[in-house]
Amino acid sequence: MKSVPVKVEHEDKWVPTTMGIGEDRIHIGAPLDCEIPYKSMVDLEEKKNQVLITAGPDAEETYRIASVEKVLSVLKKFIITQCSAYRLNAFFMSPAIRGGVLVQDAHWEKGAIAVMKTGIWFVSQESQVCIPLGDVAGIEFTRREIQEKDLDVVKIDHLIENEVVTSFVLCPKTTLQVLYNFLSEATQNSEYEGELDPLTGQVAMLVYSGMDSSAIENMLKLSHKDLDAIYERLLATGFAEVLYVRKEIQLTAKGVRYISDAVKSPTN
Repeated sequence: MKSVPVKVEHEDKWVPTTMGIGEDRIHIGAPLDCEIPYKSMVDLEEKKNQVLITAGPDAEETYRIASVEKVLSVLKKFIITQCSAYRLNAFFMSPAIRGGVLVQDAHWEKGAIAVMKTGIWFVSQESQVCIPLGDVAGIEFTRREIQEKDLDVVKIDHLIENEVVTSFVLCPKTTLQVLYNFLSEATQNSEYEGELDPLTGQVAMLVYSGMDSSAIENMLKLSHKDLDAIYERLLATGFAEVLYVRKEIQLTAKGVRYISDAVKSPTN
């Protein structure tokens, strides 16, 4: 078991310690002093130079670990390939399409896919990619031309930095159908069973196309209050999230006096 320096979160503080990375488990030194088998891990999340590991039969144990990229890369590979999750060997291309155009350096990679509690993980010799389940916009069983053959693939539309991109997964058809069913079930919370009223749907379409609030108000002849009410409906359905809060101001008497003085013609 190779030992590496890390920091762990303990009692709301980051504490320097060591972590042993073995073939089937990790060992975290004091103050945690614990061993965590990969097979007990049910979820993995990453943020910059940190990972959050969830383990235990009821997902009751959490460990936040910070280290250099090389250490976390080795750790993530062991977890993804051995954790308690739906996992299979597959080819993947992620991301493959951005803005309707094939990503220039996109190519098929041979590796594994693991579907955890909060994300879909791809791992190969070259890369590690995570698609958070909350960012998945669509799952489709479709066909794609690969080496001059039409083959069945699973198409995953998802968000990266608020832009819709597409990834593909390729494996034998029978396994692919199982994967599609599993992914559909894992992301079913993102589906909306109701219907939006026509105006709210139109606003959602304009937001999707990249329009800002002022442009939407002008185009649809809406007041600021009317558009805010529509935004609230989109927020309530989970269709949108707040990017920033726009302020509306009016000048005080002090401000009016300053502007009035500023625009007066200078007198000699």
